[in-house]
Amino acid sequence: MKVGNISQTAYKRSVQKQLNNVRQEVLYQPSKEENCMAVKIKDDCHMVSAEATTFGTTKETGTYALIHALNDLMAWRAEPLAISLSIMLPVKTSETFMRGIIEKVRILCLDYGISIAEVKVEVNPMILQTFVSVRAYGQARKENIISTKNVTSGQDIVLCGYVGLEGTLRILDEQEKVLKERFVPSFIRKTKELKTQLLNSKAMKAAADTEVTAIHQIGSGGIFAALWDLAEASGIGLEVELSKMTIRQETVEICEYNNLNPYHMTSVGSFLMVTPNGDALVKLLEQEGARASRLGVTTDENARVITSGDEKRYLDRPAPDELMLWWQSTLS
Repeated sequence: MKVGNISQTAYKRSVQKQLNNVRQEVLYQPSKEENCMAVKIKDDCHMVSAEATTFGTTKETGTYALIHALNDLMAWRAEPLAISLSIMLPVKTSETFMRGIIEKVRILCLDYGISIAEVKVEVNPMILQTFVSVRAYGQARKENIISTKNVTSGQDIVLCGYVGLEGTLRILDEQEKVLKERFVPSFIRKTKELKTQLLNSKAMKAAADTEVTAIHQIGSGGIFAALWDLAEASGIGLEVELSKMTIRQETVEICEYNNLNPYHMTSVGSFLMVTPNGDALVKLLEQEGARASRLGVTTDENARVITSGDEKRYLDRPAPDELMLWWQSTLS
């Protein structure tokens, strides 16, 4: 099988067909396109949870998993309350390294008023690098939960955040010594400072309080995969402009150095938002310190079109995530 998320065809054929919802309290069927699950606790309140797993060789590894899971909760308009943290370590890992991973997760949780409810750590001889899994738990009112299945035609698609930024930062964490030989110190410093862009709860809350129809975090496979998932989940078409997809020069430089396509690279901390009034949402997000742009519109056709000037092309099925491919080549 190819690296990265399995294809939608494989998911539907070998995963979804085997699943049955035997409890009415479980509100949504598992779906490749959705990033959360919800369970009815009482009539007006639901528990929402999201899980994210990251891997790497630095103490920041757990931070990216935490950011991923918290953003998924907020995309469903849920208030994050607590997390469960699971860490798997290679045999030669030091206790100091393990402590560093937990410390960085703890500090971020304190900053956002979130409890760490559970921590499990295991040293496993079968793995070569650290794996961190975070499951975040939150609560949401029934009427507030939004899903990508709510999207209809004739609405605006807004990008909040930067294409490929998360993947860029993770490569910098892992490849800093090499990149320091290629780029000046100010470039490295400014790139690291962009990590604050990955978690903006004020912008997410502001978006959730508008008429936004759906919010979908751009994860594995990048913005092209996210656009495909958005259309697939709701059964709509779309037309978006490539030049409107905001990307940092730092991402362009690091991706060119590694021969990677940022449009196929994980972009946790960036979101596709669907709304009746894209211009108003862009203005609101930028007032909260986020970068936003109106990409295009949803359509009532099946076509998923990307325009670039006078040229048009159709969106392909999601490709393997470029960060995964980078790891595959790094470890081989």
